[in-house]
Amino acid sequence: FFRQSASTIAFDDPKKEANEKKPDADKEKQAEPEKSLAAELNITIERPRHTPVGKTLLRGGRAITIRGNEVVENADILIENNRITGIGRRGSFPIPEGTQIIDVTGKTIMPGLIDIHAHWEVRHTILDTEDYTFRANLAYGVTTGRDPQTSTNDTFAYQDLVDTGDMIGPRIFTTGPGVFSNTDFQSYEEAKNTVSRYQKYYRTDTLKSYLVGNRQQRQWVVQASKELGIIPTTEGGSNFKLNLTHAIDGFAGNEHSLPIVPIYKDVIELFAQAGLTYTPTFVVAYGGPQGKYYFFEKGDLYNDKKLQRFTPQAVLAEKMDRIPWYRDSEYIFPQIAAGANAILKAGGKIGLGGHGELQGLQCHWEMWALKMGGMENHDILKVSTLLSAQAIGHGGELGSLEKGKFADLIILDKNPLDDIKNTNTIKYVMKNGELFDGDTLDQISPEKKELPTPWWQRDKP
Repeated sequence: FFRQSASTIAFDDPKKEANEKKPDADKEKQAEPEKSLAAELNITIERPRHTPVGKTLLRGGRAITIRGNEVVENADILIENNRITGIGRRGSFPIPEGTQIIDVTGKTIMPGLIDIHAHWEVRHTILDTEDYTFRANLAYGVTTGRDPQTSTNDTFAYQDLVDTGDMIGPRIFTTGPGVFSNTDFQSYEEAKNTVSRYQKYYRTDTLKSYLVGNRQQRQWVVQASKELGIIPTTEGGSNFKLNLTHAIDGFAGNEHSLPIVPIYKDVIELFAQAGLTYTPTFVVAYGGPQGKYYFFEKGDLYNDKKLQRFTPQAVLAEKMDRIPWYRDSEYIFPQIAAGANAILKAGGKIGLGGHGELQGLQCHWEMWALKMGGMENHDILKVSTLLSAQAIGHGGELGSLEKGKFADLIILDKNPLDDIKNTNTIKYVMKNGELFDGDTLDQISPEKKELPTPWWQRDKP
């Protein structure tokens, strides 16, 4: 907070009318009052992060670890509190006394999904601890999300509520409100001051440079971000040349699809060698009909009981009742996906971004779109987990099944290496060491808790 006493604020003298006589010059020469700055007021409120207590062993499943191409058959995965403390073939390490053993024989275990272009559909200025957005994402296996432009700062409060265990949801990260061209930086120092304020007051380690201005101004944002240790992402707004300068100038991420297909070796190599993470968001792809309409058309979503459970009817009606129809040949997102696959094959980085088009399920659509572009199933899983974790600076803690990492994972009835659409056969979701039923989000381990019925199911008109 900032505080300034009204008595210290200097006001200019009233403007003189054109026909008023000017005072003598000597009388005009008065000392200007000293300007005073607002005082910074820090108020610290601390709550412990929620950490479950207990030991759980997942036994007998197939573990797609995303540690290289490793797949562990008949695996044991030991979770103590909220961390993975052991992983290997069944019986390959000792099991502590008092461990709850959960048999997942025949199931497939993979890291939780990481949506780095999430848009949380939350209430603003009023906090809703039963918000459907976070529940739906977690139920569909999204254990971490980063919203790259929230317009308001409410998401930071939701992040705190999830971190303290006061509401259920994925791990929440955000850039906060985007930095737009209305900042109109006139110098590098001005750009650096803005970036440092985001880092200090929003406590964020990622920044959205949202079409921030001319190329010099964009370069200032990149330079300031690197100097301060913050990760800058951006987007090209369907401007192909602008996207190319983002790669050349050093942005860490580029959101949304390139608007031209196909892309050739020059662009593929540029994106690969630049090292930025390209997150195409096929559901709102540029250059043709948005990909979400393809999946709305193909899916029997009104008869999807899980979707109905976690999404208010009014939201589904708004999104689905009047969708446009296109021939399959009109969609270009599979060609955009082919370009993303080419960048990945050339050594580049691709991220998972669902854009909040249908909370939770949209991330599966993004993965299925990558398959339509020719990407191998294991590569799709890597994009959706480890590469996305690395893109937001959390690859050391999230994105793969490894000893020491957070216990964020999903347990599937069917193997996504056989059919990528098996990502949506979720039996259980584990986030931060707590295991939930995938259909209800009732907690199973280390404690048993039923998920309370949300207000939008209780309150009928």
